[in-house]
Amino acid sequence: MATCYRHPNVETGVSCSSCGRPICPDCMTTTPVGMRCPECATEKTRVRSGAAATSQVGGYPATIALIAINVVVFLAEMATGSGGLSSTTSDLIGDFGLRGAQVADGEWYRLVTSGFLHAGFMHIAFNMIALYFLGRVLEPSIGTVRFLMVYFASLLAGSFGAILLSDNLALTVGASGAVFGLFAATFIIAYGRGLGHVANEIGVIIGINLLLTFTISGISIGGHIGGLIGGALCGLLVIAGERGYFGSNARLFEYGGMIAIGAVSVFAALSAAEPVHGIQFALVSLPF
Repeated sequence: MATCYRHPNVETGVSCSSCGRPICPDCMTTTPVGMRCPECATEKTRVRSGAAATSQVGGYPATIALIAINVVVFLAEMATGSGGLSSTTSDLIGDFGLRGAQVADGEWYRLVTSGFLHAGFMHIAFNMIALYFLGRVLEPSIGTVRFLMVYFASLLAGSFGAILLSDNLALTVGASGAVFGLFAATFIIAYGRGLGHVANEIGVIIGINLLLTFTISGISIGGHIGGLIGGALCGLLVIAGERGYFGSNARLFEYGGMIAIGAVSVFAALSAAEPVHGIQFALVSLPF
């Protein structure tokens, strides 16, 4: 039986009707739509427009937006490349992909833009499928703002990992660092909320993908591990806030912590990157 997310020693069969977290009698608030946890019960009702209220995007608009951006960028890659489903010949890869030497020369924007580029159809397909299935679960569970913060903190942590463990001339692209971060955050949050069966399933998927990361050539190990660590830290912040460790300023500490993870990743990446003259093109993609 699940245990209350705020009182781990208390078993309960009741979950919040809004976020799905297990709640004990002390944490239950009766509402017209069922029992709710303290956070959901006190959260202000958001006024939504008629269009938003009927939107089919539902509780994961950021997930859909991120997928749309990635797809549009990939179409632009194909349009500026040599044709076909491979986009590695596109100038966008060279202009916005992650290469430590160019980051060291001041092109820090590559830490972010590289996460929206992909090296081929299968590359983007795997990442976007994973993003969709993770986002449709995690975003409604923690809210759009926190979801986006987890995503970008993981992306930046993955970029740092890629620079740290890759050749300074290697060019890295892909959303896998951010996706690995979502996997880690989902695992931590599910485990922290007493949803052991969900955590176990996510844990198996993480294990399989880590195995692939270390056994298949051409995958950025640093990008995957960096994103995984960044996402895990974000997940711990969410759980710490839900368990009351941050008091009444939970969201402030959560947001601040996630921003700090991203900021530290940027500064660490800039420190790890080394300028090199006479750059030669090399591609290391980040498949799922």
